[in-house]
Order: sequence, then C-alpha cells, then structure tokens
Amino acid sequence: GKVSGIVGTHTHVQTNDARILPGGTAYITDLGMGGALNSMIGVKKEILLQKMLTQMPVRYEVENEPPYVLSGVIIEVDTETGKAQSIETIYLTDNQPL
Repeated sequence: GKVSGIVGTHTHVQTNDARILPGGTAYITDLGMGGALNSMIGVKKEILLQKMLTQMPVRYEVENEPPYVLSGVIIEVDTETGKAQSIETIYLTDNQPL
C-alpha cells in the first residue's frame, strides 16, 4: 500500500493476474509487449532461429512488419489517498480500433 501500482514485464506475454492488493496497490506480473506481433521479442524471427540452429552470433534486426500489438494497463488512482481504485488490462492489435 505504499505505492499506487507495481507492473512487471519480461516474458512479453500479458499475464492474467491484474488485481488490487489489500493495501491499495494495483499489480500485474507482466504488462505484455508493444511491437510486431509475429516477432520474437521484437526481432525478426528468422534471425533468432538461425542463431539457435547454428549457435553463431547474429545481428539483431527489429521486426517492422504488421500486425502490431499494444498491451499494458490503465490504473485509476484516488488523488486524495494515492490508492489504486482499479486496474484494467489493454491488449490491442492493429486489426482493432483504438
């Protein structure tokens, strides 16, 4: 309850555990990612597959091809107390209107 929100990220896949903790802190383990949906952590997948198969170093190239994804959360905070009132997950692809 000392902070309004704690958000984590690492796996790049949004978790389904968004909640308000007992002290009033909004929490989610992983926000998810933003970028090219058909990539491997934002990198062209063919390059990373080559690296895994050959065990040789490769130069990473950012994947820029659609479809794209945007994921995250919206946290509503009480301005008087600083406590989170709600946490809402967002997961949009470029096939969905904003």
